Amino acid sequence: MPGTSGRGAGGAADGAAGGGAGAGAPGGLRRTLTFRDLLVYGLLFIAPMAPVGIFGTLQARSHGAVTVVYLVATVAMACTASSYAQMVRVAPRAGSVYAYARAGLGEGAGFVAGWMAMLDYLLIPAVAYLFSGIALHALVPAVHPWVWTALAVVVTTLLNLAGVRTAARVGFAVLAMEIVVLAVFVVSAVVVLASHGAQRGWAAPLTGEGGFSAGAVLSAVSVAVLSYLGFDAIASFAEEAGGGADRVARALLTCLVVAGVLFAVQTYLAALLMPMSAADLAARPVEQGTAFYVTVDSAVGRWLRDLVAVSKAVGAAFAALAGQAAAGRLLFAMARDRRLPGAMSKVDAASGAPRRALLGAALVTLVAAVGAARRDDGLDQLSSIVNVGALTAFGLLHASVLGWFWIRGRGTDRLPGRSGAPGDGAPSVLWHAVVPLLGLAVVIAVVVEASATAQLVGGVWLVTGLVVLAVQYGGRARAVGG
Repeated sequence: MPGTSGRGAGGAADGAAGGGAGAGAPGGLRRTLTFRDLLVYGLLFIAPMAPVGIFGTLQARSHGAVTVVYLVATVAMACTASSYAQMVRVAPRAGSVYAYARAGLGEGAGFVAGWMAMLDYLLIPAVAYLFSGIALHALVPAVHPWVWTALAVVVTTLLNLAGVRTAARVGFAVLAMEIVVLAVFVVSAVVVLASHGAQRGWAAPLTGEGGFSAGAVLSAVSVAVLSYLGFDAIASFAEEAGGGADRVARALLTCLVVAGVLFAVQTYLAALLMPMSAADLAARPVEQGTAFYVTVDSAVGRWLRDLVAVSKAVGAAFAALAGQAAAGRLLFAMARDRRLPGAMSKVDAASGAPRRALLGAALVTLVAAVGAARRDDGLDQLSSIVNVGALTAFGLLHASVLGWFWIRGRGTDRLPGRSGAPGDGAPSVLWHAVVPLLGLAVVIAVVVEASATAQLVGGVWLVTGLVVLAVQYGGRARAVGG
């Protein structure tokens, strides 16, 4: 199995761990991001009110235990966050899981991880842009959704091209707006509950309606974990974070915890206020997508429903901004390692942004988002295929932890049986074996639950990547033989 270059693993760690803000090699990415900036990118990509769109589906699937679903999903995704935190210290490079799989499993596995993550990073922003276009069309029906969608792509691309710090500042303002709207919902919901009481028992969001069903909760968890896709984008900025890998790892874990708390609180309150029972909602699947909005409208008023809708429209566009920025870093990293056309490895001298990689990501996203906006079933088609790429990349991430610490035996001072090592014994087994294995099990379970369309598209994309990899290896072999 091909090994990593010095730049791909330990060498990258040496180069990326030091330096303060503004540090970086000539022509490389600049270390300008603070802890707050990293947290903003992660929360923007996730979106503080991510459960709004799938609240009804989860409520129906879990038999009313929607809050437990998010608590379990947060714990499940903590395995992935832990593996990211482990590997960002091993390979603190742009490209995230591509760099980690390359370090832990070899160049071939690294390419496959990057290739699968590319499907996620290019299409999740397209879905977010489409959400934004649909929401803005609802507010201004005279303008077709594809026009709003294209406008959102253009505006956020210009911000990303202006530089990572500029985009982070604007993103912080948008994130603050989303959190304010969420706070308004929480306060309004508490006032209504204090004045008029709940529609069901106070423990129902935790125990379910009519009894707790572990199988129903786990089925809903397989959908809920998709709300967390995007927090991993933080790892893509490892070469632009002042403070190095430790700051990135801390931001990853903090982002997951904050998102989990926000998701649990809003779903608990919405479940108490929802006028329909979980059974009624399960019997009327057509109403599941708007369940959160209907709940807010009936319990508080139309003004808050519209406020949530506007927040989701703007927030979706800036979730796409964070996703596009992460996609640009992934393309940049793969191009720098000659896995994609080298032109995308150039960094703009003025802004410090990988301009060509960002434009490449923006072009693909624009075509996908506008094309979907012009189809009646465009949202369903896009949504069904975006998840498999991310989940496959997560699986390779967990495998990378096992590969680096066990198969390759790197960092042997942290392996069990090394007397006197600070990470000796049970803690090492937990973080370097048990946690990644649990994370891998979660990923496999979610992929199995994915739709047939998602599995088919993911499989075709994987096979295409393997063909590209084979061609690249064949070209290198011919070059060496010649």
